[in-house]
Amino acid sequence: MIGNRITHRTADGIRIPGTWRHAFIRNGGQYFLTDLFIYADGLIDCWGLVTLAEFEEKLRTGWVATSFPEGGEASAHELADWKFSEPESWLTPELLVAEVRDTIDQLNGRPDSTERCLAAVDVFLADRTEENRAAAGAAFLAVPESQRRFALGDMDRKDWPLRVLAAGPGGRTYLSFDGTVSQENYNGALAYFEERARWKAERATHVPADGPATPHAPAVQLYHSYPTKPVSDPGKPGLRHDYPAPITVSGTSYPSVAHAYWALSAAEPGTRHTIAKSESASAARTLAAGVPRREDWGQVRTAVMTQLLRAKYEQHPELAAVLLATDDATVIYDDMNSNFWGDNTGQGRNWSGRLLELVRSELQMRRAGIFAG
Repeated sequence: MIGNRITHRTADGIRIPGTWRHAFIRNGGQYFLTDLFIYADGLIDCWGLVTLAEFEEKLRTGWVATSFPEGGEASAHELADWKFSEPESWLTPELLVAEVRDTIDQLNGRPDSTERCLAAVDVFLADRTEENRAAAGAAFLAVPESQRRFALGDMDRKDWPLRVLAAGPGGRTYLSFDGTVSQENYNGALAYFEERARWKAERATHVPADGPATPHAPAVQLYHSYPTKPVSDPGKPGLRHDYPAPITVSGTSYPSVAHAYWALSAAEPGTRHTIAKSESASAARTLAAGVPRREDWGQVRTAVMTQLLRAKYEQHPELAAVLLATDDATVIYDDMNSNFWGDNTGQGRNWSGRLLELVRSELQMRRAGIFAG
């Protein structure tokens, strides 16, 4: 399972997505807790990049360990050393390889063994021949045993319906305590899958009461631009904070949102006036960086920017129209000077984009006449 353990490596300038999990390696008779990195191109890094076949060989020889001797010495680098006492392991070499194969499928967006199993069950439900049931059963048993209980995403039943379907009436599951599968058990499993199929069909057509969770318009990226004067049709560059769209806030005029933002960040009123008169937004930022800043700026800056953006789009209807034309798109704002305001290829927090989406929703509300009068 990939989960939140996301990583990557770069090969020939190409980003190769990957994930990681813990593993033990045995080196010089001692066991070391380390990280096992798995990449979409099928390479595995556990103290060195290897192919899947080479990784299997490391498992076969015990260099990557899945079992541990009583009293064996172990170490977690720079954290702890210990000896195993009554060690238990839930992995075998075969099981770990199967899980790694599934992970490579997931990283490539291919169906893994669980998805292949559920697809085989759907085939059986559509045409209930013994051949199709046996195929579904085989697909289920091909799922790594450590993952079978999660296959249905049902925390109450676990994989019981799949165990019963795979065994068939009169058969036995892979768990010894299940006993012989009765016809009643089998009918119950079929009813479970029929109900699950109905639920999936209903869910596919379900519309959340509050509307869709994701935008239908393609994302909008506001790349860096260096405008020096207003133009008749600025397009999306006009949405950037440094675009020269003068605003007036609390009786003071500023050449752009960026000018106002940097001026208001300064602690001294006289300095604010000087920053506001800077020849460019870049110059305003440079000047503001060299003077004392308001002590509370970190707490108020997002609220200040929100008010400045509201002023910009209230005072410049032509730019408000550009913003409204982005519909419900995610706004991705580049800012090489700030990972707070910019997205910066996913490394930043994108507060500029988020606040533009907020102001856009307020403009849409006003256009719709909500709360009017």
